Amino acid sequence: MKRILPAVLATVLFANPLVSQAPATDATKLYLGAAWYPEAWPESRWERDLTLMQQAGINFVRITEFAWSAMEPSEGHYDLDWVNRAIRLAEKHGIAVVLGTPSAAPPAWLTQKYPQTLWVDQNGKRAEHGNRQQFNWANPKYRELSAKMASVMAERFGHDPNVIGWQIDNEYAEVSYDPQTKKMFQDWLRTRYGTLDALNARWTTSYWSQTYSDWSQIPIETKYGNPGLLLSWKRFISDTWRSYQKNQLDVIRTKADRRQWITTNMMGWFDEYDHYTVSQDLDLASWDDYVGSGHLNAARNGAAHDLTRGFLRKNFWVMETQPGFVNWHANNNALDKGEVRAMAWHDIGHGADAVEYWQWRSALNGQEEYHGTLVGADGEPVPLYDEVARVGKEFTAASHELMGTTVKSQVAVLQSYESRWAINWQRHNRQWDPVDALVSYYQPLRAEAHSVDIVSPSAPLDSYKLVVAPAMNLLTPQQTANLMQYVEHGGHLVFGQRSVMKDEDNSLQPARQPGPFAAPLGGRVEQYYALLAPVPVEGAWGNGTSAIWAEQLSAKDDTETLMRYGKSNGWLDGQPAAITKKVGKGRITYIGAWLDENTAKKAVHWMLDTSGVKSAWPVMPEGVELSLRESNQREIAILVNLSTETKTITLPGARKDILHNGESVTSVSLPAYGVAVLGNQ
Repeated sequence: MKRILPAVLATVLFANPLVSQAPATDATKLYLGAAWYPEAWPESRWERDLTLMQQAGINFVRITEFAWSAMEPSEGHYDLDWVNRAIRLAEKHGIAVVLGTPSAAPPAWLTQKYPQTLWVDQNGKRAEHGNRQQFNWANPKYRELSAKMASVMAERFGHDPNVIGWQIDNEYAEVSYDPQTKKMFQDWLRTRYGTLDALNARWTTSYWSQTYSDWSQIPIETKYGNPGLLLSWKRFISDTWRSYQKNQLDVIRTKADRRQWITTNMMGWFDEYDHYTVSQDLDLASWDDYVGSGHLNAARNGAAHDLTRGFLRKNFWVMETQPGFVNWHANNNALDKGEVRAMAWHDIGHGADAVEYWQWRSALNGQEEYHGTLVGADGEPVPLYDEVARVGKEFTAASHELMGTTVKSQVAVLQSYESRWAINWQRHNRQWDPVDALVSYYQPLRAEAHSVDIVSPSAPLDSYKLVVAPAMNLLTPQQTANLMQYVEHGGHLVFGQRSVMKDEDNSLQPARQPGPFAAPLGGRVEQYYALLAPVPVEGAWGNGTSAIWAEQLSAKDDTETLMRYGKSNGWLDGQPAAITKKVGKGRITYIGAWLDENTAKKAVHWMLDTSGVKSAWPVMPEGVELSLRESNQREIAILVNLSTETKTITLPGARKDILHNGESVTSVSLPAYGVAVLGNQ
């Protein structure tokens, strides 16, 4: 087994990270769900739970993802009869079931008998039982046992008509630094690089006398070290999560109906592994959408939705979201009355076909006793229950119109985990956050274009009129070719700060930014500067500032300078801050300034206008989000007022108000957290 696993990981590495091998999900309705833990309660309670769910319009539950000890109370002795009874009772109430494989929470008998299945931290301390995610994701024995559990479940329920899908594990996170995993990593490096000479050359290990003469000398580094080593460890983590997932996924696929889809629940901006790598074998992307402290940030949360939709480039599920509040923040405030409903429609607007609340009812003990629920510890509805019931009625009313629709965008924003890692390891200015950089472009783009895809630089791009790469620090040769082809075919490619600085090994490009794009652009980054205070910029987009970071650009005679820096540190004074040039049928633009909000809006308007991106819908009032879902000639507009003030919107024509009996409207008035779902006449 020790010799087989690295070869498996090598196969994972060189697979296409953007093509799902599984069929698309044939959704027939919007799903509203709850995480239900029947194993925590007497069976006499189940009927009451499911009755309340049915009355609230909940039409699916996720069960068993933490129930290993209840399904296999001792090694090799399985009890799935209670699971079957729960499925049958849910079916009686018209509630479908998503089964979770329970490998995120191994039972005590397993970790006691096989302590090697527990992860080891960087200080050599082995995890103990008593929490969750304490398993070692690379350990062969743990994979054997978790695959057996998944196999037994699939044999029993793989053809069950009320089981619609599977969730593998839960929120992949912890990794292990044990000696066996370190050896696997070294073998993975051998497979990737072939020879130590090649690795040493590509990592420039002559720096600080890091040259390796034996594979066993290569350490694990996670925060500060050789950039090639840091990146390789992250790639190994991603490939290992993918193979860990396939270990269960393949077992389920051999025993289950193809109509039963398979997913895993990811975590938005969490970046401990490459989600494109791990998603590619799934039927469906899903994520756990939590606000935490404060209130919904429509731009950042919406971008996380669009990020998730981009993993497989199709609709997704929100597999968990908060029913009011969480328990793991410093201040676990509740969302305002109406905000949970608004958040649900915000999810649907961005391409979700399901919203599930975590959880239905808290266990009477455990680490999450204070987390929000839909029923209290007494089993009776809490105040939020009625708001969720309203969502259930609205989902039912809108399902027919929304099913078969998806988000179609003329604009894409590029996102790369490798670029985010590369910047975060060497921020140079601690305020320079790559997600903040992405959102600074995403927010004004979406406000004017009303839909934006967030995709990998490896994704097909020809369908987009405008592609924006805010912090594309690292590009592989394949990704570089993909972007070059996009421009050659007539696309407008906009680079933001810190773009195209690194190659596929996290080494500096031998050519200055933007590397191979500098020649066709007719300009480059002469120097970059971390800023102590904002510097002025002025030009085609008005007068503004650049904060945090500024790049001094140069431009040849046939390259247009759009913005210049004002007086600042001497080096930047009067120098180009944004440049653009037509390249064949397309255009390349480079923006070296971190633009303030007003200037960014003007820059985005110029980008959209120059690229020919048009929308029939106007820019919405502050606090109102417009989302569009389409299918053939059908367009569904979802308007959500995320502010606490009433907003009135004049529509670009008469629309059918789906939530109000299909009446024809030409304007809508949205109270605080109000929602309108509008269809074609």
